[in-house]
Amino acid sequence: MELRQLRYLVALAEELSFTRAAASEHVAQPALSQQIRRLEEEAGLALVERTTRRVALTEAGQLLVVRARRVLAELDAARTELQALRGMDTGHVTIGAMHTMGPVDLSLALAAFHDRHPGVGLTVREESSAQMAEMLRIDEVDVAFLSVTDRVEKHGLGLHQLVSEELVVVLPPSHGLARRRQVRMAELAGEQFISFREGARLRELLFGAGRRAGYEPRITLESNEIQRIRRLVGRGLGVAILPRADVESPGPQVAVVSLVEPSLRRDITLAWREGRRLTPAASAFLELARETFAGLSGT
Repeated sequence: MELRQLRYLVALAEELSFTRAAASEHVAQPALSQQIRRLEEEAGLALVERTTRRVALTEAGQLLVVRARRVLAELDAARTELQALRGMDTGHVTIGAMHTMGPVDLSLALAAFHDRHPGVGLTVREESSAQMAEMLRIDEVDVAFLSVTDRVEKHGLGLHQLVSEELVVVLPPSHGLARRRQVRMAELAGEQFISFREGARLRELLFGAGRRAGYEPRITLESNEIQRIRRLVGRGLGVAILPRADVESPGPQVAVVSLVEPSLRRDITLAWREGRRLTPAASAFLELARETFAGLSGT
């Protein structure tokens, strides 16, 4: 197996298109396809399912991609460590981030890191916490800001909690409960909820609280954009359970009421794959993030 073949297979797994994978690797599509076929011949197994409508990896292909990512990551780490001997002037860090980060200002950390290491490239991937945990395990991202959900068990991940923040009820200003100081979850049983999509920690907490109150929350609208959810609530299209920091910042006018019975909190946690030798650039970003957000603990 050649390293370029492994790179091409990983690119194909990420793009699910021979055309896009070839473009990302800066090679002609026929050349990439030829190398994938040679890799399949050497493996003695089909790695890719090809149809006129889609490209998908076989079980063998998926297994090899996991190993290939780790081989390539180790090679990049070795290359970067050698380069680090003459100063951290190159490298790349891929960072996973939740759709809503509350008091954790990722742009602050990115700007500080860029000031210290202008030659290091940065990529940010926005996904649900559950997806990011899997991306960490297969080395698709180096570090991630996520929330520890029922689906995100430790299982090989290093975790450092940055903050735990209160969740509140968000209501239209004209809602009958809008002037209350507190609202019990049971009082929202008949409401239409606007929620983050499947896999998000906030959705998981919403359903857990509803079940504890004796009902299944009814989701009528979904969005992973906090400002859109606020606009939808403000226009009377439903209610939401969101982090206080996100709804008390400037944005569409809504009523914010404390939630009780149960009260809810969600964490924002810095995560990485245990046992992985991070590149100097990734290690530096991890340390900078810990320093930058150290004062948020207990928010």
